[in-house]
Amino acid sequence: MEFIDQAFARRLESCEEMPQVFYARVFQKTRPEIGAAEEEICGGHMIFAGLGSPIGRATGLGLDRPLTAEDLKRVEQFYRQHKAPSQVDLCPLHDASVFEMFKERGYGIAELNNVLYRRLDPKEKFPAPTGCELERGQWQDAEACSSIVERAFFPDGAPEPFTGLLTPLYQMEGALTFVASVEGKMAACGAGLVIPEHKVFAVCGAGTLAEFRGRGLQTALLHARLTAAAKAGCEYAVVVTQGGTASQRNCERLGFRVAYSKVTVIKKLEQG
Repeated sequence: MEFIDQAFARRLESCEEMPQVFYARVFQKTRPEIGAAEEEICGGHMIFAGLGSPIGRATGLGLDRPLTAEDLKRVEQFYRQHKAPSQVDLCPLHDASVFEMFKERGYGIAELNNVLYRRLDPKEKFPAPTGCELERGQWQDAEACSSIVERAFFPDGAPEPFTGLLTPLYQMEGALTFVASVEGKMAACGAGLVIPEHKVFAVCGAGTLAEFRGRGLQTALLHARLTAAAKAGCEYAVVVTQGGTASQRNCERLGFRVAYSKVTVIKKLEQG
């Protein structure tokens, strides 16, 4: 098991950082009306991808250099310009003074998640999938796959900011997407993003239609993604989950281990 220090945490945090950066860049071209933006700061990025969007936080800051009060002022100004609350990801590898600084600035906890990782080996062999057909996802599959993920998480209909959220992933360089079909019907999907500068693979974008659950489709899709990521030169796969979920248990069964728990802290937009 690897020793988790700031340098390794920086690599892991890129799996939350870079997909958001690429989403903002795609939205700038495809949805200019939402005013998406991304900007480098203190070794990471601050991202805005639309009001109410689950994408759009400052991530990767302060792990390869000190995070200062001036940096935090820049973050707050960035989100104030977009009329959005300031949100920042922090992990236990940040200095204690960083947490005190956010406390003094009136931040509270918005989310608590676990970061899991797994070493990849291009020589590793996984069992062949049974009961389904696996194929690489194509651009024409983007809307159908996005719909599967939405229905998996929101059976009664996804809120507007979550609608079509997976589709831009299919336009990103380094995306690895797979589809599982059962008897000719698309039943599940899984995606992820290769981040070559850190040699890591961000696992994301997975969902299974309710009637096809319990068949091991997500295990097969994860095996396919890990194999492809290893061939692409990635040393680690990384997934971020909420604690105690079936998703985390599935990942742990496949060799993922918790590196640390992280928080997203938030400061509400000041009026006036």
